[in-house]
Amino acid sequence: MSKFEYNFSLKDYNTFNIDVTSKEFFACSCENDLIDFLIKINSPKDIFVLGGGSNILFTKNFDGLIINMQNSKIEILNSNNDFVYVKADAGVIWDNFVEFCVENNFYGAENLSLIPGTVGASPVQNIGAYGTEAKDIIFEVNAVKLINGQKQIFSNSECEFGYRDSIFKNSLLGRNLVTSVVFKLNKKPIFNLEYGNIKEEFEKSKQEINLRNVRNTIINIRQSKLPDPKVSPNAGSFFKNPVIDETLFGIISQKFPYLISYPAGEGKVKTAAGQLIDKAGFKGFKLNNVATHSNQALVIIKTGNASGAEIKYFSEHIKKAVLEKFGIALEPEVNIL
Repeated sequence: MSKFEYNFSLKDYNTFNIDVTSKEFFACSCENDLIDFLIKINSPKDIFVLGGGSNILFTKNFDGLIINMQNSKIEILNSNNDFVYVKADAGVIWDNFVEFCVENNFYGAENLSLIPGTVGASPVQNIGAYGTEAKDIIFEVNAVKLINGQKQIFSNSECEFGYRDSIFKNSLLGRNLVTSVVFKLNKKPIFNLEYGNIKEEFEKSKQEINLRNVRNTIINIRQSKLPDPKVSPNAGSFFKNPVIDETLFGIISQKFPYLISYPAGEGKVKTAAGQLIDKAGFKGFKLNNVATHSNQALVIIKTGNASGAEIKYFSEHIKKAVLEKFGIALEPEVNIL
């Protein structure tokens, strides 16, 4: 059931557990309710769409309207010998969707296991992990215009996906709300085990390579590196892995030959933000009630009753140090409001 409230606490709606409020808050249980609501308000507002709150840092109260999609249906639309098309509502917990795929022997989402957040955020952020991105399995995105509730459908190419990027973060920023996503998944075994230490884990364990074991292996790897937000409030990877010019990286790597890089196409390479932060001396670094995680410097955690502003200051301190040491600018992956 959809619900509208004033001066709503967002403490339980962001994984940093920042205690701020939203002037207006609309919890929406279905697309039709959303359309009716948008038609009814019929006026420009400062609107922010909040999913699972796992990629957001609130630095102050939000003086506008927050919409939180809570629709949660997953359905198989159609299939053939090679592919199956699955529609998942925006409010579906992302990892529940991945589990659904694994349970039904649908291939393609397993490397994205245990990523926090909701399905609705997956195309906006183009979430990714272990050599797979949401764009690899997204067929189309269903959305509505915030200004009038008009329905829209975006094909994969129309979403203009990039590294942790999409049209919804650029030309359509603040203009559309994702209501559901249709995914195109393989029905035949296709695995991507080349990224990180997935293959190494399988070689050590001598497990059979199947969907369930791939998912469990990735979950184990993530849990060994990343803190549980319920124990140590955090928003996962705070910064994007920088993508820089290959020639520039060549110059930087002459001074720092240990730096990791991956080909990113078009004369670019992707570097590891976690390594840059680590080598700049910030792995496990603590300042008042904010710290970087001891196992993964890319994760900023709240160790006490820190405010969002304190966490932002801490992140800027890291950015400055990395830029001064390596000449590489870090960009937040987390949305800062």
